[in-house]
Amino acid sequence: MKQTSPNDPSLSALALSFLRLGTLAFGGPVVHLAMMRQEFIHHRKWITEQQFLDRLALANLIPGPSSTEVAIHIGYLKAGWKGLLLAGLCFIFPAFLSTALLAMLYVQFGSLPETTKILSGVTPVVVAIIAQTVWGMGRSSLKRPLDWAIAVFALTLFITGLGPLPVLALCGGISFAAARLPSPQKLFSVAPVTIFLTFAKIGSLIFGSGYVLLAFLQEDMVTRTHWLTSKQLLDAVAVGQITPGPVFSTATFLGYLLGGWPGAVAATAGIFAPAFVFTGLSGLLMDKLRKSAAVAQVLAGVGAGSLALIAYAGVFLARAAVTGWFTGGISLVAAVLLFRWRTNTVWLVLFGAVAGFLATLI
Repeated sequence: MKQTSPNDPSLSALALSFLRLGTLAFGGPVVHLAMMRQEFIHHRKWITEQQFLDRLALANLIPGPSSTEVAIHIGYLKAGWKGLLLAGLCFIFPAFLSTALLAMLYVQFGSLPETTKILSGVTPVVVAIIAQTVWGMGRSSLKRPLDWAIAVFALTLFITGLGPLPVLALCGGISFAAARLPSPQKLFSVAPVTIFLTFAKIGSLIFGSGYVLLAFLQEDMVTRTHWLTSKQLLDAVAVGQITPGPVFSTATFLGYLLGGWPGAVAATAGIFAPAFVFTGLSGLLMDKLRKSAAVAQVLAGVGAGSLALIAYAGVFLARAAVTGWFTGGISLVAAVLLFRWRTNTVWLVLFGAVAGFLATLI
């Protein structure tokens, strides 16, 4: 249900904000969530920290790409069904377009252009953004000693290799149970419809983020249908990483390989359609769910687990991104700008991209 406030955005402002985020949000769902939090809570003040945390927890409990679902939730919260569609489509479109164009180059030349070099300055900025997000969300969402304990427990489970869904379910269960304890007080010609249905099935089954997408694609595209080779699949996943927006845009690349531009559109629509449906349905229930003490306790536990998941992903990204004095320096400068002056993450990403590009020239 749409919630009104004095600073509600117009539809055009909502669309432009998500279009810009979709264009500049490199690095996967953890970075997308960090940028959304900074943009919509601290910069534009469209939503509250609690509204963001509730929808992040809910997005982690339904199938589909979590960062895209949070974007859809925010759109629905601010402008109803029109906002739901507008926010989701504007966030997805830049990833669809850039990935499809790279797929076209891939088919034409048989390899990917070396675009990763110019991103060498972006990934250290991403590390700072994640650190600031974990710090800010931790201070506002981990209000009880139990929340801190759940977050530490979840982080431990993630380190041992347990998947996000069972960990988040366990976190919600612990928070719920604890409240009830006594208190002391195109390479093939595949029909677009077939492509759409195949990717819609995958989009309906994946929980959490795009990082578990590879296993599903391997099973369906390589092992079962033999539509692609393992190398082509890995190339597609790589494109999903180096293009802005949702990692699920990997589907756009694969759709293009399987059926050209119609296939790219069908695959993109299929992989993201379940997210719109599940998010819309869960958004309708959010107000009623939030009023339930039991659901609020579950969401608190899931929120703590989600924060641990972001921190866990951030540590691994930091190890890969900060590889020397140059990348370390960029990450440090970005961290100072974020923690001290709350610089808009859009400018930080542009700063990192320019630094990375200049480094390749030098």
